[in-house]
Amino acid sequence: MTNADMWFDPRCPWAWNASRWLLEVERVRDVRVRFHVLSLTVLNEGRDGLEEWYREWLKPGMGPVRVAVAAEQKFGNEVLRELYTALGTRIHHDRAPIGRELYVAALAEVGLPVELADAADSTEHDEALLASHHAGLTPVGEDLGTPAIHVTDDAGRRSAFFGPVVAPIPRGEDAGRLWDGVLLVAGTDGFFELKRARTRRPIEH
Repeated sequence: MTNADMWFDPRCPWAWNASRWLLEVERVRDVRVRFHVLSLTVLNEGRDGLEEWYREWLKPGMGPVRVAVAAEQKFGNEVLRELYTALGTRIHHDRAPIGRELYVAALAEVGLPVELADAADSTEHDEALLASHHAGLTPVGEDLGTPAIHVTDDAGRRSAFFGPVVAPIPRGEDAGRLWDGVLLVAGTDGFFELKRARTRRPIEH
């Protein structure tokens, strides 16, 4: 069994695609996925040169992240799988506004106390959030972001990387083939980057 640990910000569409790809990989490879939280708002705090639209997009970003971390702190890491799906579906497909109504609906869907929505406006779990954030990015590079994925195979070999940035989401054996390729390059000593210009939006509606 290979473990794939993925760090996500609930609002990032590229992370959403990568997470759905990993769930497809579980179906066709001997892989178990675990989800963890990082924050693009934290990552970009104090950075110069951000485009104005991105600065505006980041402003409500702490809410969903804090709710996810609060749920994990109270009920364990395993709750993030379903909660991320509930949040992400509303954010990326339903285009629900970021706010308490979104958090309450997602929490209720997965059977978690809706009072966890209060965490969106609280700093109570920010220390845990920062710990998770840095745990995800330190092996990859603090200047990158999400999706950040760490892989540990059954022999204990580990690799960590940013990406893949992919759209549309590969399904079935296509997902497995991408997984095989990602592991091949990520496991190559000294390999750092493979990139081309994006020609598609992450989420098509």
